[in-house]
Amino acid sequence: MIKIAVYGKGGIGKSTTTSNLSAALSDMGLKVMQIGCDPKADSTKNLVSTERIPTVLDQIKSKGKSISLDDIVFPGYGKTFCVEAGGPTPGIGCAGRGIIAAFEELERLHAYEQYEPDVVLYDVLGDVVCGGFAMPIRNGYAEHVFVVTSGEMMSLYAANNIASAVKSFGRRGYARMEGLILNSRNIENEEQIVQRAAVEMETKIVKIMPRSGDVQAAENTRKTVVEALPESDMAKHYRELAKNVLEACG
Repeated sequence: MIKIAVYGKGGIGKSTTTSNLSAALSDMGLKVMQIGCDPKADSTKNLVSTERIPTVLDQIKSKGKSISLDDIVFPGYGKTFCVEAGGPTPGIGCAGRGIIAAFEELERLHAYEQYEPDVVLYDVLGDVVCGGFAMPIRNGYAEHVFVVTSGEMMSLYAANNIASAVKSFGRRGYARMEGLILNSRNIENEEQIVQRAAVEMETKIVKIMPRSGDVQAAENTRKTVVEALPESDMAKHYRELAKNVLEACG
Protein backbone atom coordinates (compact mmCIF):
# COMPACT_ATOMS: atom_id res chain seq x y z
CA MET A 1 0.00 0.00 0.00
CA ILE A 2 1.41 3.37 -1.10
CA LYS A 3 0.49 6.14 1.34
CA ILE A 4 0.67 9.68 -0.04
CA ALA A 5 -0.12 13.10 1.43
CA VAL A 6 -0.89 15.92 -0.99
CA TYR A 7 -0.49 19.34 0.62
CA GLY A 8 -1.03 22.85 -0.71
CA LYS A 9 -2.26 26.31 0.14
CA GLY A 10 -6.01 26.74 0.15
CA GLY A 11 -7.33 27.64 -3.29
CA ILE A 12 -4.28 26.38 -5.18
CA GLY A 13 -6.17 23.48 -6.79
CA LYS A 14 -4.97 20.80 -4.41
CA SER A 15 -8.27 18.92 -4.16
CA THR A 16 -8.85 19.12 -7.91
CA THR A 17 -5.37 17.75 -8.50
CA THR A 18 -5.80 15.00 -5.91
CA SER A 19 -9.19 13.90 -7.24
CA ASN A 20 -7.91 13.72 -10.81
CA LEU A 21 -4.87 11.85 -9.57
CA SER A 22 -7.18 9.35 -7.84
CA ALA A 23 -9.22 8.92 -11.02
CA ALA A 24 -6.11 8.46 -13.16
CA LEU A 25 -4.66 5.88 -10.75
CA SER A 26 -8.01 4.08 -10.77
CA ASP A 27 -7.93 3.94 -14.56
CA MET A 28 -4.54 2.24 -14.22
CA GLY A 29 -6.29 -0.56 -12.34
CA LEU A 30 -5.35 0.54 -8.83
CA LYS A 31 -7.75 0.69 -5.88
CA VAL A 32 -7.53 4.16 -4.36
CA MET A 33 -8.81 5.58 -1.07
CA GLN A 34 -8.93 9.39 -0.97
CA ILE A 35 -9.25 10.98 2.45
CA GLY A 36 -10.16 14.67 2.53
CA CYS A 37 -8.51 16.45 5.47
CA ASP A 38 -10.05 19.88 5.06
CA PRO A 39 -12.89 21.28 7.22
CA LYS A 40 -14.72 22.27 4.01
CA ALA A 41 -15.16 18.54 3.28
CA ASP A 42 -15.14 19.04 -0.49
CA SER A 43 -12.08 17.00 -1.46
CA THR A 44 -13.99 14.12 -3.04
CA LYS A 45 -16.99 15.96 -4.52
CA ASN A 46 -15.88 15.29 -8.11
CA LEU A 47 -15.40 11.57 -7.49
CA VAL A 48 -18.78 10.74 -5.98
CA SER A 49 -22.21 10.99 -7.59
CA THR A 50 -23.55 13.33 -4.89
CA GLU A 51 -22.26 16.81 -4.13
CA ARG A 52 -21.21 15.99 -0.57
CA ILE A 53 -20.80 12.85 1.49
CA PRO A 54 -21.31 12.65 5.28
CA THR A 55 -18.12 13.43 7.15
CA VAL A 56 -16.52 11.20 9.75
CA LEU A 57 -16.98 13.87 12.42
CA ASP A 58 -20.67 14.34 11.59
CA GLN A 59 -21.25 10.60 11.82
CA ILE A 60 -19.38 10.38 15.12
CA LYS A 61 -21.58 13.18 16.50
CA SER A 62 -24.81 11.57 15.32
CA LYS A 63 -24.09 7.86 15.81
CA GLY A 64 -21.26 7.67 18.31
CA LYS A 65 -19.44 4.35 18.47
CA SER A 66 -22.23 2.61 16.57
CA ILE A 67 -21.00 3.91 13.21
CA SER A 68 -19.74 1.46 10.59
CA LEU A 69 -17.44 1.83 7.62
CA ASP A 70 -20.48 2.11 5.36
CA ASP A 71 -21.34 5.33 7.20
CA ILE A 72 -18.03 7.03 6.38
CA VAL A 73 -16.49 5.35 3.31
CA PHE A 74 -18.26 5.87 -0.01
CA PRO A 75 -17.58 4.41 -3.48
CA GLY A 76 -16.50 6.90 -6.12
CA TYR A 77 -15.38 6.87 -9.72
CA GLY A 78 -13.87 3.58 -10.87
CA LYS A 79 -11.99 1.89 -8.07
CA THR A 80 -11.98 4.85 -5.71
CA PHE A 81 -13.26 5.02 -2.14
CA CYS A 82 -13.92 8.41 -0.60
CA VAL A 83 -13.73 9.71 2.97
CA GLU A 84 -14.17 13.24 4.31
CA ALA A 85 -12.78 13.89 7.79
CA GLY A 86 -14.84 17.03 8.25
CA GLY A 87 -14.38 19.74 10.84
CA PRO A 88 -16.05 21.60 13.69
CA THR A 89 -18.69 24.28 13.35
CA PRO A 90 -16.95 27.44 12.05
CA GLY A 91 -15.63 29.47 14.95
CA ILE A 92 -15.98 26.58 17.39
CA GLY A 93 -13.37 23.91 17.99
CA CYS A 94 -10.14 22.95 16.26
CA ALA A 95 -10.06 21.63 12.69
CA GLY A 96 -6.80 19.82 13.38
CA ARG A 97 -8.42 17.86 16.19
CA GLY A 98 -11.16 16.88 13.76
CA ILE A 99 -8.60 15.25 11.51
CA ILE A 100 -7.10 13.37 14.45
CA ALA A 101 -10.53 12.08 15.52
CA ALA A 102 -11.33 10.97 11.97
CA PHE A 103 -8.04 9.10 11.58
CA GLU A 104 -8.51 7.36 14.89
CA GLU A 105 -12.00 6.26 13.85
CA LEU A 106 -10.75 4.86 10.54
CA GLU A 107 -8.15 2.87 12.44
CA ARG A 108 -10.68 1.64 15.01
CA LEU A 109 -12.89 0.34 12.21
CA HIS A 110 -9.92 -1.25 10.38
CA ALA A 111 -10.71 0.69 7.19
CA TYR A 112 -7.42 -0.05 5.46
CA GLU A 113 -7.62 -3.77 6.18
CA GLN A 114 -11.22 -3.90 5.01
CA TYR A 115 -10.83 -2.06 1.69
CA GLU A 116 -7.19 -3.00 1.00
CA PRO A 117 -6.39 0.03 -1.18
CA ASP A 118 -3.30 0.01 -3.37
CA VAL A 119 -2.92 3.75 -2.84
CA VAL A 120 -4.14 6.03 -0.03
CA LEU A 121 -4.23 9.74 -0.81
CA TYR A 122 -4.54 12.22 2.05
CA ASP A 123 -5.69 15.61 0.72
CA VAL A 124 -4.43 18.06 3.36
CA LEU A 125 -4.81 21.82 3.72
CA GLY A 126 -1.33 23.32 3.79
CA ASP A 127 -1.81 26.91 4.96
CA VAL A 128 -0.73 25.76 8.42
CA VAL A 129 1.22 22.67 9.39
CA CYS A 130 0.13 22.29 12.99
CA GLY A 131 -1.35 19.50 15.08
CA GLY A 132 -3.88 17.57 13.07
CA PHE A 133 -2.83 18.99 9.72
CA ALA A 134 0.65 17.59 10.31
CA MET A 135 -0.74 14.23 11.44
CA PRO A 136 -0.40 12.48 8.04
CA ILE A 137 3.34 13.17 7.98
CA ARG A 138 4.22 12.77 11.66
CA ASN A 139 2.19 9.74 12.73
CA GLY A 140 3.17 7.33 10.00
CA TYR A 141 -0.02 7.59 7.98
CA ALA A 142 1.69 8.90 4.85
CA GLU A 143 5.10 7.84 3.58
CA HIS A 144 5.37 10.25 0.65
CA VAL A 145 4.53 13.96 0.41
CA PHE A 146 3.78 16.05 -2.66
CA VAL A 147 3.00 19.76 -2.55
CA VAL A 148 0.77 21.51 -5.07
CA THR A 149 1.96 25.05 -5.75
CA SER A 150 2.01 27.83 -8.31
CA GLY A 151 4.64 30.48 -8.85
CA GLU A 152 2.77 32.93 -6.64
CA MET A 153 4.55 34.12 -3.52
CA MET A 154 2.04 32.95 -0.90
CA SER A 155 1.69 29.55 -2.53
CA LEU A 156 5.46 29.06 -2.49
CA TYR A 157 5.64 30.35 1.07
CA ALA A 158 3.19 27.65 2.15
CA ALA A 159 5.07 25.05 0.12
CA ASN A 160 8.32 25.99 1.84
CA ASN A 161 6.70 25.68 5.28
CA ILE A 162 5.41 22.22 4.40
CA ALA A 163 8.79 21.15 3.01
CA SER A 164 10.47 22.32 6.23
CA ALA A 165 7.99 20.37 8.34
CA VAL A 166 8.46 17.23 6.25
CA LYS A 167 12.24 17.55 6.55
CA SER A 168 11.94 17.89 10.33
CA PHE A 169 9.65 14.88 10.69
CA GLY A 170 11.70 12.93 8.16
CA ARG A 171 14.62 12.89 10.56
CA ARG A 172 12.42 10.80 12.85
CA GLY A 173 11.64 8.25 10.17
CA TYR A 174 8.32 9.66 9.01
CA ALA A 175 7.21 10.76 5.53
CA ARG A 176 9.62 12.14 2.97
CA MET A 177 9.22 14.99 0.50
CA GLU A 178 8.93 13.68 -3.07
CA GLY A 179 8.39 16.88 -5.01
CA LEU A 180 6.29 19.80 -6.14
CA ILE A 181 3.34 19.71 -8.52
CA LEU A 182 3.26 23.00 -10.40
CA ASN A 183 -0.37 23.97 -10.96
CA SER A 184 0.24 26.78 -13.43
CA ARG A 185 -1.35 30.20 -13.04
CA ASN A 186 0.37 31.56 -16.16
CA ILE A 187 2.35 34.20 -14.32
CA GLU A 188 5.56 35.49 -15.88
CA ASN A 189 8.55 33.13 -15.61
CA GLU A 190 6.48 30.78 -13.46
CA GLU A 191 8.37 27.59 -14.27
CA GLN A 192 11.74 29.21 -13.55
CA ILE A 193 10.46 30.68 -10.27
CA VAL A 194 9.18 27.33 -9.04
CA GLN A 195 12.30 25.52 -10.25
CA ARG A 196 14.47 27.84 -8.16
CA ALA A 197 12.18 27.31 -5.18
CA ALA A 198 12.40 23.54 -5.62
CA VAL A 199 16.19 23.71 -5.52
CA GLU A 200 16.05 25.78 -2.33
CA MET A 201 13.68 23.21 -0.81
CA GLU A 202 16.04 20.42 -1.92
CA THR A 203 13.32 18.79 -3.99
CA LYS A 204 12.10 18.73 -7.60
CA ILE A 205 9.11 19.50 -9.81
CA VAL A 206 7.31 16.21 -10.39
CA LYS A 207 4.91 17.55 -13.03
CA ILE A 208 3.92 20.86 -14.57
CA MET A 209 0.15 21.04 -14.94
CA PRO A 210 -0.93 23.62 -17.54
CA ARG A 211 -3.83 25.97 -16.94
CA SER A 212 -6.88 24.69 -18.80
CA GLY A 213 -10.55 25.50 -19.10
CA ASP A 214 -11.22 21.75 -19.16
CA VAL A 215 -10.86 21.68 -15.37
CA GLN A 216 -13.74 24.07 -14.77
CA ALA A 217 -15.81 22.47 -17.53
CA ALA A 218 -15.46 19.07 -15.86
CA GLU A 219 -16.16 20.45 -12.38
CA ASN A 220 -19.34 22.08 -13.65
CA THR A 221 -20.61 18.52 -14.22
CA ARG A 222 -19.30 17.42 -10.76
CA LYS A 223 -16.73 15.17 -12.36
CA THR A 224 -12.97 14.99 -12.71
CA VAL A 225 -11.37 15.82 -16.05
CA VAL A 226 -10.26 12.18 -16.27
CA GLU A 227 -13.90 11.04 -16.17
CA ALA A 228 -15.66 13.87 -18.00
CA LEU A 229 -13.08 14.56 -20.73
CA PRO A 230 -10.93 11.42 -20.95
CA GLU A 231 -9.54 12.22 -24.40
CA SER A 232 -8.57 15.82 -23.58
CA ASP A 233 -4.99 17.03 -23.31
CA MET A 234 -5.61 17.86 -19.66
CA ALA A 235 -6.69 14.30 -18.89
CA LYS A 236 -3.43 13.13 -20.48
CA HIS A 237 -1.53 15.46 -18.17
CA TYR A 238 -3.27 13.97 -15.14
CA ARG A 239 -2.41 10.47 -16.33
CA GLU A 240 1.22 11.56 -16.71
CA LEU A 241 1.06 12.97 -13.19
CA ALA A 242 -0.17 9.60 -11.90
CA LYS A 243 2.76 7.81 -13.56
CA ASN A 244 5.26 10.35 -12.26
CA VAL A 245 3.88 10.10 -8.71
CA LEU A 246 4.15 6.31 -8.72
CA GLU A 247 7.71 6.51 -10.04
CA ALA A 248 8.66 9.08 -7.39
CA CYS A 249 7.29 6.80 -4.69
CA GLY A 250 9.52 4.01 -5.93
